[in-house]
Amino acid sequence: MTPEIPRPRRDDVLIATISTLAGLLLWSLGVHSTGPGGTGYRHQLPDWAALVPLLTVGGMELLRRTVPNVTLAVGALAVVADQFTVGSIATVVMFTDLMYAAVVYGTPAMARRLPVGTGLITVVVTIAAVALLRTPQALLIGVLTGIVSFAPALTGATLRNHREAAEAARLRAEQTALLAEMDRTQAVAGERARMARELHDMVANHLSAIAIHSTAALSIDSPATSREALGVIRENSVEGLAEMRRLIGLLRDAGAGQEAVAVPSLDGLEALVGQARTNGASSGLDFVLDDTRADGPAPPAPVELAAYRIVQESLTNALKHATPGTVAIRVAHEDGGTLLTVGVDSPYGDRSGPRAPGSGAGLIGMRERTELLGGTFTAGPAGPVWQVRAALPAEEKAVRE
Repeated sequence: MTPEIPRPRRDDVLIATISTLAGLLLWSLGVHSTGPGGTGYRHQLPDWAALVPLLTVGGMELLRRTVPNVTLAVGALAVVADQFTVGSIATVVMFTDLMYAAVVYGTPAMARRLPVGTGLITVVVTIAAVALLRTPQALLIGVLTGIVSFAPALTGATLRNHREAAEAARLRAEQTALLAEMDRTQAVAGERARMARELHDMVANHLSAIAIHSTAALSIDSPATSREALGVIRENSVEGLAEMRRLIGLLRDAGAGQEAVAVPSLDGLEALVGQARTNGASSGLDFVLDDTRADGPAPPAPVELAAYRIVQESLTNALKHATPGTVAIRVAHEDGGTLLTVGVDSPYGDRSGPRAPGSGAGLIGMRERTELLGGTFTAGPAGPVWQVRAALPAEEKAVRE
């Protein structure tokens, strides 16, 4: 199968046409590189013989970008053949362009070897000319050799290096932009996850109480029970709406660059446990808080908020799933005050009566909050008790690290 001849580029066609026509014009005017008629062996060939190398190199100019290795080899042979004729300046000039194109558009190996090879050839030709002719004018032979071969190769190598450096810079810029976009996407995803955890922790407690008491009101046909359940439902609905407004206000104020609304702190645990005690009375649950934190500066705000939300979610899960009994909450400092520990023990077993469904998002949210701060979290059954344990760094330095 015959290989397909590559199609010349439009710019190469223009270069080849102009260069060949210029060479034909010089030949018609009798302008030759060796002078009229030539000397020595050159007078044995007719003047038109110079047109063969000229047209050959002109044809190679058409393929200077598509097959630079072939054009350079054929061009070199044509330049050598041109030395046996009256010669044409256009042939030599076009060969320098083929040398330049071979370095710029050729393979990386060719681009590395041609400047070195032509440089060595220039040095060898210069030394040989001086040794044979023994005249200062012999240096001109080396200079001409360098101008014809080494200079265009070096120019092409310089241009190619600049192009490769520019391409590398462009790729680095694209990679930087891609990494920035990935960071932005991850930041958005992280913020959405944080907002989801916050919304779940703020509202799930109230909605769970509403679900439990509404189920009880529907299943027990007693006016007194229904009134009590409706009262609890109304109270939790109002508080849930207040929590929602606070969260929306926090998002709006933070987005507008204003001061954020105050977030819950561990000082509100008593109220939180009291509310859980009210909601769990109909289910036979009692809630006991044991807060043995040492006196001193409060832990960092993210740690305090995480501890509060872990207790809140644990109480919500107890309202949903715990059997009648006592839910014990313990908050303390350990390891010399460097750790803030949270523990919640609730009765575990098969529960009869109304219960709210769970999705498992609460345990995931508690674990994520703890791990984001560099703490540890465990949750699971231990005999007749469901245990939740969290250890959070209580110092600002540890949280930053």
